[in-house]
Amino acid sequence: MWLTSTLTSGRWCLDTLVIRPVFWRRNWELGVPLLAMLLCVLGYLLEPLPLQTARHAVIDQFQRWQPRSYQDVPVRIVDIDDASLQRLGQWPWPRTRIAELTQRLQQAGAAVIAFDMVFSEPDRTSPAAILPLWQPGRQLSPEVRAQLEHLPDHDAELAKVLAQGRVVLGFALDRKPQSQPQLAQSKAHFVALNGSPLPFVPAFVGSVSGLPILVAAAQGNGALSFVPDADGVVRRVPMVLRQGDSLLPTLSTEAMRVALGVANITTRSVPGIGLEELRIGALSLPTTAQGELWLHYSQPVPQRYLPAWKVLDGSVPDTELAGKILLIGASAQGLMDLRFSALGAVIPGVEIHAQLLEQMLTGDRLDRPVWADSVELLSLIVGSMLVGLVALRARALLSFGLFVGLLALLWGGAWRAFATHQLLMDPIVPSMALVLSFVLSSIVGHVRAERRQRWVKQAFSRYVSPNLVDYLVAHPESLTLSGQRQECSFLFTDLQGFTTLMEGMDPGRTVSIINRYLDGMIAIAFAHQGTLTRIVGDGLAIMFSAPLPQADHPLRALECALEMQKFSHQYADELNAQGIAFGQTRMGVHCGEVIVGNFGGSTIFDYRALGDPINTASRLEGANRYLGTLVCVSQAVMAKCPSFAARPIGRLVLKGKSQPIMVFEPLDMTTTPDADYRQAFESMRSCAPTAHAAFEQLAHERPTDKLVAMHLARLQRGETGDLMVLEGK
Repeated sequence: MWLTSTLTSGRWCLDTLVIRPVFWRRNWELGVPLLAMLLCVLGYLLEPLPLQTARHAVIDQFQRWQPRSYQDVPVRIVDIDDASLQRLGQWPWPRTRIAELTQRLQQAGAAVIAFDMVFSEPDRTSPAAILPLWQPGRQLSPEVRAQLEHLPDHDAELAKVLAQGRVVLGFALDRKPQSQPQLAQSKAHFVALNGSPLPFVPAFVGSVSGLPILVAAAQGNGALSFVPDADGVVRRVPMVLRQGDSLLPTLSTEAMRVALGVANITTRSVPGIGLEELRIGALSLPTTAQGELWLHYSQPVPQRYLPAWKVLDGSVPDTELAGKILLIGASAQGLMDLRFSALGAVIPGVEIHAQLLEQMLTGDRLDRPVWADSVELLSLIVGSMLVGLVALRARALLSFGLFVGLLALLWGGAWRAFATHQLLMDPIVPSMALVLSFVLSSIVGHVRAERRQRWVKQAFSRYVSPNLVDYLVAHPESLTLSGQRQECSFLFTDLQGFTTLMEGMDPGRTVSIINRYLDGMIAIAFAHQGTLTRIVGDGLAIMFSAPLPQADHPLRALECALEMQKFSHQYADELNAQGIAFGQTRMGVHCGEVIVGNFGGSTIFDYRALGDPINTASRLEGANRYLGTLVCVSQAVMAKCPSFAARPIGRLVLKGKSQPIMVFEPLDMTTTPDADYRQAFESMRSCAPTAHAAFEQLAHERPTDKLVAMHLARLQRGETGDLMVLEGK
């Protein structure tokens, strides 16, 4: 029934909290904290061994920080220590000595005497037990044998002493299957309220009990068995145990019952959950569902122990024994009755019983309230979801601060509950949920941030040159208002006839055509690692060797110009074939030293170059319409690209300039140098009379060569030499 309900609830949670938000609503990010929360809830419910170990480690650490303060209550240990063995002989002692010790404690007025040991076998030192061991070679006289046979049996002598006072014996329980299991005898009567506690308490199969003659004489009989955790540490002590269908008290429970002089032990259960309370007389003991009490260990104190040899020789006064619950046990190393405590120490098993009895009397005990699971589960769910959502939505520092704050709140609350109220709260699983939710959500947030950064970078690259974006991402320190001297190359382009094209065509179609053109031109620029500084209508301004220096920037600019020229020719031919009058592209290329950097103000940056080479490149682009060329390159560029073929245009005095510069028209790499043109140009530059005839001959042979036509027109106007002053752009 419980399994079916759990599976049904789990399926509902998985469908409602994960599958629908993740797959139906496509909001997969919210599924991350939900998944982390569900995993931790599942771990909390199943309680795997590593989780139990972690919980116990927290409880142990809390106990080390604040152990129980020892109070001088009437509980003492009569200790069979190493000194007692040295003085009184090796263990086991004759039952007559045990009887002598018991009688001494009874005469002193002990409230109860509880043995943390099992007298399961007859005393080997009894006369009846020794006679069969007498050496065969030695014959005893009939008189001596008769005297030995009539000596009192040691177990019988101990039984007489046990019957004189309040004594509790111990028995051991065993979980191993036995062919004929022996049932332990209980001297206590149990009264069960709200149902039988048998289904909830730890179950055992067999037992090792004391001799019947001794058990019959004692007033109580309690189990010595502990149920340590997987790491061997005794953190809880059962108050009752089960053997078959019988409920049995443990040694501490039975000692307290006999000390209080009551016959009944009352158990109160919560149906379907477990035990809630154990009552011995007027003493109420809240227990775990399995009928256990949590131990709150105190540090070792000498007054808790009374050496057995001192009790026997009268060194311990009766005032130290009267009215006290006395536990007889062994701390001697050779007897191996040692246990691990939560304080990290190894203590005798009898001290665990003593500390439990101390807690019963003082009421200072640890408790895990019934509402602890609900609080922990609620903090797990709320904390993991809150941390996960904040980690997904907020800044990293804020989400980390919330994560650390909630962790501190969990651990601080758990510590305060322990230190102030002795309550056991588990911060481990909620903390694991916080950590898992924070880590997974942070990873998802990081992935989302990277995805957004890529999107921003791609979007930014559509407004700013990609190489500039890459540079700024790699060097964020460069985002300052500053500039540096650097030699760069510049390429300016302009589309002739663009205004006429806009006037005679639908704007929507014009935009599509011009966007395809610009897309192809910009792609070529980016392929040569050029930096697009601006788009003005149909014109482009491209810079090379910035932001990253390029040693071959003139060559890149020239190759980029020729590839752009080829693309623009093909694009114009394609549109012209469709009846669209798309013009040719004019370009100017120049290089020189400029100031490159961020200019503008604190609100917005403009990455650009300032200097005369930029204006020169722009003027060279505009000079093409006067020269009849499409690409005009300065001598500064051609001097650094000796492998390129070009024909000289002349010395130009550009608008706003006073000094002429030599410019060239680059030829395609597949074109052979134009020897005829160069010969005619040299004659013109030297003002030779043959220049006019040479250009007339070239114009006749090349009617479409606009550069030749321009020079012939100059010569016909009486202009000589290669110096030209351009008043226009």
